[in-house]
Amino acid sequence: MPYMPPFIAPTRHTDPQAALDQVRAIYFQQIAHLRDAMQRFVAGEALPGHVRACYPFVRIHTDTGAQQDLLEKSGLSYGFVCSAGRYETTLTRPDLYGNYYLEQFRLLRLNHRVEIEVGTSSQPIPVHFSFAENDHIEGSLTPERRQLMRDLFDLPDLGAMDDGIANGALHARPGESHPLALFTAARVDYSLQRLRHYTGSAPDWTQNFVLFTNYQFYIDEFVRLGHEEMAKPDSDYIAFVEPGNVVTRRTGIAPEAGDSFGAVPPRLPQMPAYHLMRRDHGGITMVNIGVGPSNAKTITDHIAVLRPHAWMMLGHCAGLRSSQQLGDYVLAHAYVRED
Repeated sequence: MPYMPPFIAPTRHTDPQAALDQVRAIYFQQIAHLRDAMQRFVAGEALPGHVRACYPFVRIHTDTGAQQDLLEKSGLSYGFVCSAGRYETTLTRPDLYGNYYLEQFRLLRLNHRVEIEVGTSSQPIPVHFSFAENDHIEGSLTPERRQLMRDLFDLPDLGAMDDGIANGALHARPGESHPLALFTAARVDYSLQRLRHYTGSAPDWTQNFVLFTNYQFYIDEFVRLGHEEMAKPDSDYIAFVEPGNVVTRRTGIAPEAGDSFGAVPPRLPQMPAYHLMRRDHGGITMVNIGVGPSNAKTITDHIAVLRPHAWMMLGHCAGLRSSQQLGDYVLAHAYVRED
């Protein structure tokens, strides 16, 4: 029998903030359960059963699609559903996505005048996705305990983390809910984990405007610019973060507790990221994606879950047109993917 935390029953909300507070309560209860069980497991305790915790869900029921006049007035392409039905999704990391979720809840209320239902889903949280930023558990376990861990905890299931929703390939069968988001919670958590690996920095640093490049000299100039901004007491940018979570705060801003964990890596990661941060996340993230379409696909797949406002590729002209000269800047404003 699964060893689970006390069940939190679904609740309905007309206040978007109350709905978000309930998402937080469920998520952090479930994460605390996993972390406590893992600490006991590492200490050598025998656990009472298969440890399980589940993501919170959000659900709405609507009898109509969004009113066209409201959509035209808002000018937004999100925060509504197109037709009547039941829509739901699982949610994760309200500490990272809190403002994003709150805006979505507010717009769903505005466009559909429906209650927002929040509850505990049946989708397990893989234990690896519950670890705190600087936790490294498996290295402290013997091979036998690592093998036992597979039997006692839910591990990531790649079959549940595809892009069927975002690709428009998922169609709800009769009686099933329609997707309320492009990415499920497990898919989001998977990408957040991979971003740490590929970019060498925590996804929390990523800003709303992203530049991709495959030339190191652009990165060198961005690093120089970032440190120049940090020397200006009146700069709109508050921090510059480099691979290894190495944080430079703007002059006059005191270091924060987590800054001390940062360390220059012995070698750069596959696609190093640099973050010039603003308080509202309206700064710039620059990623050196290296060479090859597979890298471009991989990094865009994973950064997409952070819902940036815009991304752009900064290239280097190879004289593709008669109007171009070798060395001209190239700003790619559109791209095509054939996956």
